[in-house]
Amino acid sequence: MKTLNPLNREYFAVIDTETTWTDKVMSIGVVIADSASFEPVTKMYFIISPECRSGGMYTDALHIIKADLTETRAKVIQQLKASLQRYNIRFIFAYNALFDCKHLPELQNYMWFDIMKLAAYRQYNRKIPECAECCSTGRLKRNYGVEPILRMLSGDHSYHETHNAVCDAVDELTIMKLLGWPLSEYARTQVSKPAKTASFL
Repeated sequence: MKTLNPLNREYFAVIDTETTWTDKVMSIGVVIADSASFEPVTKMYFIISPECRSGGMYTDALHIIKADLTETRAKVIQQLKASLQRYNIRFIFAYNALFDCKHLPELQNYMWFDIMKLAAYRQYNRKIPECAECCSTGRLKRNYGVEPILRMLSGDHSYHETHNAVCDAVDELTIMKLLGWPLSEYARTQVSKPAKTASFL
């Protein structure tokens, strides 16, 4: 199996999207993190217009953080790609990554990995209690979204997911850090096959 080698890339990205009632992307949050420390080095928040005016389940959270850019999807994607290129990003992580990957086909040249595929499994999440109901694969049968998992890992039961794309991306990075696994462990969670294959050491 090919493995991620953090020495091959200094940074990785965590991306979260929020969508409208008609399943159009209305905002994108991005955190660029150091591949060794998992510490954030920069954050970006984009609101897509006119989609943002259509409304969605989490419209109320759209403006709790000021956007770096509110523009058409084409212009947002152009700036997002430029930022990813600036940091030499090849690997993108997301919680339930298939959702975000499918909603951002413009980023098909990146390798996408699913944080949930470690966070929701007993063999990778040491904080899952013995009494928790799990499938035969080790995956929790319920309560494995960002909010319950971050509460479990952090011990902060007052935490509530904001459903603002950039805030959620930060929380998803926090989950990765609290899980304590190196990037190489996420190779098993890949959800995409990019047009260009990344080179590995």
